[in-house]
Parts: sequence; C-alpha cells; structure tokens
Amino acid sequence: MSTYLVEVAYTSNAWSALISSPQDRTEAVQKVVENLGGKMNAFWMAFGDYDIVGIIDMPDNVSAAAFSMALSGGGACRAVKTTPLMTIQEGLAAMKKAASCGYKAVTAGR
Repeated sequence: MSTYLVEVAYTSNAWSALISSPQDRTEAVQKVVENLGGKMNAFWMAFGDYDIVGIIDMPDNVSAAAFSMALSGGGACRAVKTTPLMTIQEGLAAMKKAASCGYKAVTAGR
C-alpha cells in the first residue's frame, strides 16, 4: 500500500450546510476509501488554504486518483489535492538512485 496526503477545501455552500447541520464526514469518507481497497489513517480540520487534511493508504495510484476524482466531482469541494508520500527510507533510496543515474545538469559544465 502507498500513503497519500489528502487536502480538501470546501465550497461556501458546503460550509453553509455543515454550519446549519454540523456533522463528522469521516465515516462517509472512510467507506469510500475502503471500497477502493484502502485504509483511512486520520483526518483533521484545519484552517488556511485547506479545510480538511488527512492521511490515507491506497493500493495504487489509480485508486488514489479515483478517490480524489470522487471527492472533486461531488460538488462540495472547491479543491482536492492528493500528494503521494514516501517513507524516509524510500527517499534515501531515491537519493542514491539519483546520484548514480548519470544525469548531468545544464549548469554542470561540460
């Protein structure tokens, strides 16, 4: 399974509905994640550019994209951002591969 950061910004209509009838939407989201073969780790309310942030595990990028599309297409979100996350060990492995892949930057002299 791969891990993803999900950031969601609600529309003003969605906020109006939530203020009129406060509700915890994590149960509805959890069912969608599980239907796609994933696992919901945790979600938090936030303020700033995004209203909700969460961490989910999904079996693959296609499932993560489907989740993001479902949220985006529902009409309650003005923005949905899904970011793949790597463990520190995966990042270190990527750094080692980058160091040995043979790429020469244009600024690296000839």
